Amino acid sequence: MTENGNLHYAIVGTGAVGGYYGGLLAHAGKSVHFLLNTDYSHVTKHGLRVDSPNGDFHLKKVNTYHNVKNMPPCDVIIIALKTTHNHLLPAILPPLMAHKDTLVLTLQNGLGIEEEIATLVGANRVIGGLCFLCSNKTGPGYITHLDYGKIIMGDYYQKRSPETISKRLSILANDLNSAGIQAQTARDILKERWKKLVWNVPYNGLCTLFQTTTDKLMRHAPMKLLIRDLMKEVVLAAKSCGAIIDNKFTDEMLQTTEQMAAYKPSMLLDYEKKVELELETIYHRPIQKAAKNGFQMKKTEVIYQQLLFLNNY
Repeated sequence: MTENGNLHYAIVGTGAVGGYYGGLLAHAGKSVHFLLNTDYSHVTKHGLRVDSPNGDFHLKKVNTYHNVKNMPPCDVIIIALKTTHNHLLPAILPPLMAHKDTLVLTLQNGLGIEEEIATLVGANRVIGGLCFLCSNKTGPGYITHLDYGKIIMGDYYQKRSPETISKRLSILANDLNSAGIQAQTARDILKERWKKLVWNVPYNGLCTLFQTTTDKLMRHAPMKLLIRDLMKEVVLAAKSCGAIIDNKFTDEMLQTTEQMAAYKPSMLLDYEKKVELELETIYHRPIQKAAKNGFQMKKTEVIYQQLLFLNNY
């Protein structure tokens, strides 16, 4: 990876996340190659459309692939699949590892993501990323961006977080920012994952269980108290695992969500589509990791048990 950029990207998962960020990269003139499944024929013929408050655009010609073996060597592989499809990665990733410096940036929710991918490509290749994005796939090759769009990313380290930001992470962040993607670097990606769970645990679960949007939850005082309790429980679970989150962070998340437009979290959208919910990485792993360190996420576990029921019916 060189400082002058010219990075070549592979997008694995061209949905609400991969379609939006990959679309921005391609719209900015970056070299981007999209691996598609059901949308392959449509995007090959009609291109990729992104509607956004920041400006709509239509990429009429897109580098599309249905077979990973036909994709060219790339410097950065962006994984934007749902974690429920990670069983496909052992077949997808090895052919894309073009050279010794190829990086894998995972933009997936929950805990244990980097460890999982590291077993396939090596820990030194993995960069963890978290998206703060309101975006939906509203049709074949059609992405509707509603709000936000920030990515926080950090190198994966098996033992401890580094004291400084690596050069390769800074180069990647600069390249993403040059395409209009707000990319921030972090030393401790594990802490950042717990911080995102502070939002994901209450809102993904409760919106799905009650089939409602975030704004309606926030207008109901008893539900808002439950959300606050769940957030605090995640903060305590993170602390038991060595990730210290400022108590004020819960207030910030509540305030941010109150200011959001009506929003359906991704888990609710998955439930409506009758596809498998991302329960393992968002609920099961955090509950397990906290329990190993002596903390019981009792309220979170109740939400998880109810979601398991929905996931089976």
